[in-house]
Amino acid sequence: MKQLALALVAAAALASNGAAAQPGPGASCAAKREAIGRDIDAAKADGQTQRVRGLERALAEVRRNCSDARLAADHRQRVRTQERKVADRERELRDAQRKGDADKVARREDKLREAQAELQRIKDLP
Repeated sequence: MKQLALALVAAAALASNGAAAQPGPGASCAAKREAIGRDIDAAKADGQTQRVRGLERALAEVRRNCSDARLAADHRQRVRTQERKVADRERELRDAQRKGDADKVARREDKLREAQAELQRIKDLP
């Protein structure tokens, strides 16, 4: 129970104080370690001892579990998942076009554009 409370405090500190400084999901393990190191330095400078402990645990996790190969595989999986979503949206648009409902066609076109934009955003990640 005590560990759960500490984990929640660390997660809250990360979410509220330094999430913007963390690299995106496509970043390498080295970039993640570097970003966490910068956050640790900033937290130490601000005297945030709880946050420093949480960040140090996060850094240890990244060192222990992060591999660039796994990050690359996760990225490929996100791309495949989004490609399936785009294909689903294209199928939904074709169905709406066959039925001839102009409102549905417009909504499906918007959803397709959103899915395509998200796919491109994911593909553009490092």
